[in-house]
Amino acid sequence: MTDSTKSSNAMWGGRFAAGPDAIMEAINASIGFDQRLYAQDIRGSRAHAAMLAAQGIITSKDAEAIGEGLLTVLSEIEGGSFAFSTALEDIHMNVEARLKEVIGEPAGRVHTARSRNDQVATDFRLWVRDQADAAIAGLGALVRALLAQAEAGADWVMPGFTHLQTAQPVTWGHHMMAYVEMFARDIGRFTDARARMNECPLGAAALAGTSFPIDRHATAAALGFDRPMANSLDAVSDRDFALEFLAAASICAMHLSRFAEELVIWSSAQFRFVALSDRFSTGSSIMPQKKNPDAAELIRAKIGRIMGANVALMMVMKGLPLAYSKDMQEDKEQVFDAADNLMLALAAMEGMVRDMSANRANLERAAASGFSTATDLADWLVRELGLPFREAHHVTGALVALAEKKGCDLPELTLEDMQSAHEGITQAVYSVLGVHNSVASRQSYGGTAPDQVRAQVARWKEALK
Repeated sequence: MTDSTKSSNAMWGGRFAAGPDAIMEAINASIGFDQRLYAQDIRGSRAHAAMLAAQGIITSKDAEAIGEGLLTVLSEIEGGSFAFSTALEDIHMNVEARLKEVIGEPAGRVHTARSRNDQVATDFRLWVRDQADAAIAGLGALVRALLAQAEAGADWVMPGFTHLQTAQPVTWGHHMMAYVEMFARDIGRFTDARARMNECPLGAAALAGTSFPIDRHATAAALGFDRPMANSLDAVSDRDFALEFLAAASICAMHLSRFAEELVIWSSAQFRFVALSDRFSTGSSIMPQKKNPDAAELIRAKIGRIMGANVALMMVMKGLPLAYSKDMQEDKEQVFDAADNLMLALAAMEGMVRDMSANRANLERAAASGFSTATDLADWLVRELGLPFREAHHVTGALVALAEKKGCDLPELTLEDMQSAHEGITQAVYSVLGVHNSVASRQSYGGTAPDQVRAQVARWKEALK
């Protein structure tokens, strides 16, 4: 070994003492993470082999051997007896090498008329499509849990906030339905992304297509795709389907994070709006009174990992010329991680929502504080006395200041107090100042009135059938 070789090995560190060959193997291999694509890889290879036989490119006997052999490999992987090899680089070569050991010479024909470029693009699309389906199902379960909460508390009053300051009374059901709408849009985004990604790259080969008389429509149909991709360069060189999945996942994680933040606040001793179940809370190692909303806090943190994956893949792809570059091997780990964390967050949030108990008395007590019916008073002045809204706003502000000075809320002011701000105010004003009267009056479509909440719950329950 020369001095320069010793220097190189020392620079690489102990793990790479074998020199540049070990480094190249380590940086080139993806089997450590892309083995997760085994089911999709085997499914794609079986469809490809069946098509090759149907087109007369390989014999039916070879195709049958390949199909059965691949099922054997699948059972070995699922049974935990399959030995993955870093030397074989990726899941495709690992499966093909084992297939050759199982069935012999016919295994060499499975790669006819395709490349690892279109193979991995197909596998990855199938995997991401499965994850989109899983996200849609997870969101559906969460929406149903929210609907149950909304229906149970359709007429429970609580404070509505802006700037985390008491604004106007709303109903518990209305607040839950706000998240139903958000998560339903997330379902729409995953559904749209799935529809766009549902084109098959298989048969694009390395980048230019193939001279073999393949039937790409047959393999697309066999794999559940709507159609084959129309351009072979595009088929192997873009990962926008994964980016769109990550974009939808990032928005969904942001919605989860916002709701998780509210649950952290609401379950605190200062609010006591909700009690989270023991299944989704932890204690303190030193403070016996603590019940920490750890599940909500961890959900709140997931947006960092998921959004980070979105940015990371965007950065990998942004400077790549067509068609395939080895950079694109870095397309999977962050997508795998983001999908795992999204599904975990959805499952945890669904569990928390199903288990949590809203404290109706505390919600109502808080709804009645902070002059939450001030807007109702201003609206009454406009509606009943004909005041311009700006003047009504000024009169109401004066009454809020008076109530604050007297240490009471607006409904506790006397009629004389009211008339000190405007002589036209009558006893009828008190009919709008209670929080229940306030929410009941918000009958505009999409408003917080209990009847509106129940109508929206019914609409969504029907839509989800």
